[in-house]
Amino acid sequence: QVQLVESGGGSVQAGESLRLSCAASGFTYRDNCWGWFRQAPGKEREGVAAIYRRGESTYYVDSVKGRFTISQDNAKNILYLQMNGLKPDDAGMYYCAAGNGFIGHRGCYENNWWGQGTQVTVSS
Repeated sequence: QVQLVESGGGSVQAGESLRLSCAASGFTYRDNCWGWFRQAPGKEREGVAAIYRRGESTYYVDSVKGRFTISQDNAKNILYLQMNGLKPDDAGMYYCAAGNGFIGHRGCYENNWWGQGTQVTVSS
């Protein structure tokens, strides 16, 4: 029943910034974790960042630590990903996902709900 809608993708040059948003509806208490994945052409889908909905515990893949920041507005059910210092390797389709079971070294244990994705292109 959860619906996730991403926005904010676009085309930028290396070193520039983007902020992605994910608007959610239909959450229940079971859906206590959400975050961002990305998939570049020819690459496997990769978990980028996640956050526990009932707190501020966060996860980041090593390659984005210090550059990306995940945050949420629980009153509005919006998830954000602030992406600074973008690199060509950051390019890809970014997906918002929600599930449960936050794990500090991995993100969400289950990702049951997915958005349609928003494209990020980074030119050098």
